[in-house]
Amino acid sequence: MNAFDPPEAVRPLDRRRWLQLAGLSGLAALLPTGCQRPVPGPSAETGLAEELIRFPGKVPMRAINSRPPCLETPWRYFREDLTPNDAFYVRWHLQLVPTAVDLRTYRLRVSGEVERPLELSLDDLRRRESVSIVAVNQCSGNSRSLSTPQVPGAQWQNGAMGNARWTGVPLHALLREAGVKDGAVDVRFQGLDRAGIPSVPDFLKSLSIDMARRPEVLLAYEMNGQPLPALNGFPLRLVVPGWFATYWVKALSDIAVLTKPYDGYWMSKAYRLPATPDAVEDPQHLAEKTVPIQRMYVRSFFTTPDAGASVRAGQPCALDGIAFDGGDGIQKVEVSVDSGSTWQAAELGPDLGRFSFRRWRMTWQPAGTGRHILSVRATSNSGQTQPVTARWNRGGFQRNGIETLEVSAAG
Repeated sequence: MNAFDPPEAVRPLDRRRWLQLAGLSGLAALLPTGCQRPVPGPSAETGLAEELIRFPGKVPMRAINSRPPCLETPWRYFREDLTPNDAFYVRWHLQLVPTAVDLRTYRLRVSGEVERPLELSLDDLRRRESVSIVAVNQCSGNSRSLSTPQVPGAQWQNGAMGNARWTGVPLHALLREAGVKDGAVDVRFQGLDRAGIPSVPDFLKSLSIDMARRPEVLLAYEMNGQPLPALNGFPLRLVVPGWFATYWVKALSDIAVLTKPYDGYWMSKAYRLPATPDAVEDPQHLAEKTVPIQRMYVRSFFTTPDAGASVRAGQPCALDGIAFDGGDGIQKVEVSVDSGSTWQAAELGPDLGRFSFRRWRMTWQPAGTGRHILSVRATSNSGQTQPVTARWNRGGFQRNGIETLEVSAAG
């Protein structure tokens, strides 16, 4: 199978096999005790040396934090259409991460402004009709470390993202089953993680009732055909395709339907953007009004060759990468091999859905020796394209400037 063939169909799991895998992923202790630290090596993304750390159930990954775990996907795994579960990035906000979930007692509760409150086990959810969708999960602060001037927060490079096939129950089906009352305007979500100290608010997020009823919004219990890894939200997580991962609540345990917008800390204070065109602000004159971050912007990256690679002048060189956006789908990808002076269209790979990575490729033949700066930009089906210069805001959020790659051609 070549890089542009669609991935093999995900084979459904029978209940016995699912529970075996769930036990392995959900009941293992996953705090960083006993983590292995491999010898630092060069990053395929930047060419710079980096130190990797290996958590249980994960490949060696760049650790932004160890408590709570924040782990970045190594760049080579983006050469696959679906990011492997053991290499999928990790982002938790609170210290007390659930490291053991007893499926005999676990329940998802749906309450608030509903006619019929629900308490559902994981088996209950799996007995309901399921759907699958391929969607990108990207941290709001992906690429934050590249902000100039720098901003506070987790200093991600570009690897706080991943693409997976998510399987679960549509949220709108559960809301219909519970019977949402007239006057409901918001739906609030909470997981099993906890802050541990009273001064830190628990991580609660909300969606408008209209957004919560969109058909693509899922309560996922499988990721790439396997139970969710513990570090990625076992046993259940909210999946909001096209929106940043701050809304994808992990280890989901509680859903409440509300008659007014939820205004807790993680909605009213954190994860907010300046209310300006394209969320841009001046570091010396910050915007007075902010709004919650929501939909992702269009982005594209090189995955081959590696940063700093040496290629042969006059010989064909394969270039490929990924592009994605907030759900309009990718219309085109263009590549420049002369520092952005001219652009040519790349070939697009199979369409795995409007919320998925879209792979692209082209062949380039370096005309001469020396240093070459390659650039890539994507345009969505709505006409949104990447700006030449990355925009700045105080949170380092939704960066999507044109990405470049430097390689050297030898004779």
